[in-house]
Amino acid sequence: MSKQTIRDINFAGKKALVRVDFNVPLKEGVVNDDTRIRAAIPTLKYLLDQGAALILMSHLGRPKGEAKAEFSLEPVVSVLSDLLGKPVQFASDCIGEEAASKAAALNAGDVLLLQNTRYYAGEKKNDPELAQKLAKLGDVFVNDAFGTAHRAHASTVGVADYLPAVSGLLLERELDYLIGAVSTPKRPFVAILGGAKVSDKIGVIENLLTKADKVLIGGGMANTFYKAQGLAIGNSLVEDDVLDTAKSLLAAADGKLVLPSQVVIADAFSADANTQTIAVADGVPDGWMILDVVTDEFSAVLADAKLVVWNGPMGVFELAPFAIGTNSVAQMIADSDATSIVGGGDSVSAIKKSGLASEITHISTGGGASLELLEGKELPGVAAIGDKMAIQRTPIIAGNWKMNMSPAAGVGLAQGIVDQLGGSIPTQVVVCPPAVSLFAVSRVVGPSPALIGAQNIYFESKGAYTGEIAPDMLTGWVNYVIIGHSERRQMFGDTNEWVNKKVKAAFAAGLMPILCCGETLAQREAGETNAVLKAQIESALDGVSADDFETMVIAYEPIWAIGTGVTATPEQAEETCAEVRCMVAGIYGDTLAEKVRIQYGGSVKPANAFALASKPNIDGFLVGGASLKADSFVEIIREAARAYG
Repeated sequence: MSKQTIRDINFAGKKALVRVDFNVPLKEGVVNDDTRIRAAIPTLKYLLDQGAALILMSHLGRPKGEAKAEFSLEPVVSVLSDLLGKPVQFASDCIGEEAASKAAALNAGDVLLLQNTRYYAGEKKNDPELAQKLAKLGDVFVNDAFGTAHRAHASTVGVADYLPAVSGLLLERELDYLIGAVSTPKRPFVAILGGAKVSDKIGVIENLLTKADKVLIGGGMANTFYKAQGLAIGNSLVEDDVLDTAKSLLAAADGKLVLPSQVVIADAFSADANTQTIAVADGVPDGWMILDVVTDEFSAVLADAKLVVWNGPMGVFELAPFAIGTNSVAQMIADSDATSIVGGGDSVSAIKKSGLASEITHISTGGGASLELLEGKELPGVAAIGDKMAIQRTPIIAGNWKMNMSPAAGVGLAQGIVDQLGGSIPTQVVVCPPAVSLFAVSRVVGPSPALIGAQNIYFESKGAYTGEIAPDMLTGWVNYVIIGHSERRQMFGDTNEWVNKKVKAAFAAGLMPILCCGETLAQREAGETNAVLKAQIESALDGVSADDFETMVIAYEPIWAIGTGVTATPEQAEETCAEVRCMVAGIYGDTLAEKVRIQYGGSVKPANAFALASKPNIDGFLVGGASLKADSFVEIIREAARAYG
């Protein structure tokens, strides 16, 4: 992504003013669906892990600039507290003395939720005075509310005039998928559009006809296209004022636009109505209306698709007799091998109702925002975020505990590391305990600036894979994952193909891979080091986008130096890490190659940490045995920090 994200800012000791989308349904003062709250948790936990205090702002409903109790965000507090595993404070206003005093009193790790921003009319008007008062509460503005990113409001755009602005992980993920869908799509690329009105999606259709290989049309909007072709549609919903536009789109489509040839009609808008399935060419009788479509023509198109974007239901899916078209499309997408993106409130509801949500690659949290992106527009909330700049590489030191430490012992080790480092860590620090200890250790590391990493994942999201861990199981509380370690390759048969699949699965789940590469002593002595590393790196990165790669860490670990007590000399390590950077440049170009962090791993200890870290292409360490003692690990961190200045 070309915009700055929370990974580009050091949040230690800072107050993050975070725009979230907590516009959740309430029933009798209780949150009825916490999906949007859950979607924000990875960003919030990342910021807390980085040592930030959080000030959260959101709207809820349409109070029209008045403080109305039924639109209070207070019911969100208990749900958010449970999901974060910590108390959340609440301010009864989003500005004013109470909000200011509570925000000022926050310490690292504290969370404050502000009252509904739409209690003020200035929110929707992007009032500068309101924006400035909100901005005074924090140090950095984080926009993670994709669902409102298409609105130029005070809390989505205005505050960016007064604070540095970056995106959260949810917003980043949405943009990566949706912008990627229309800029560099996998092919064949198939778009499916439904819903009631053509007028809502004219710009989307026009843009997608230039991008997609096929555009499949269903829902009420198909009726306007039928009528534009001179077909009788009875009492069906139609937009007569856009018939000429529909004719123009059909003419310009050059066969790309596909309409169902059969529809389901009814004699009333009711679940109890009489129904028929007819060929559209035969015409809809007077008094009858189209309420669903038959999707047979869609099946062959979707069977070969590599990317599918779906927005809008195929019929009146809220009524069971007319949900068949929508459900069949959902099943076709789930059964395909394509990358699938579903956006828009009704289509998201339909996919969840069908029970197939887990089979979809990405379900968007924004209806209007996703449509505007598909139309090719820039969202105001995104435009307000700062562009990525050339930044100095932040050193990263990770401790790989391997198969050591019970949960209790791991907690003790983590506590020792955290206590010795204190509140200020001079480099990025990651601890990677065994899987059984991840949760226990995270409770210790979470409140500190250090981060948590896993030692391995499997590339499937679920299934009969006894003993394995799916990436999504770690999302939200684990930051990094080690992939391709030589022990996994040599002892457990991880092939280059598997490493590639794991890398992609990690990115899809919002985890940041630490990709390991390295050669044996025999390979080094035979002069094969570069060829071996090149094969490992190119295979692992096959199909990985530049935006995803930018968050990756590469760890060069000569196998002959792991656990042997033999360490590559600083000159050997520097030479090979520089070669790795050149290999990356050959794939992604010089700019990304300069940004990627490359660790060295292999018998790193306090005595050699300074000399290794002093080399320009070594950006940290992946530490094995020395990370099992708090004193040694912390000393390595301090020696490295001394070298990095």
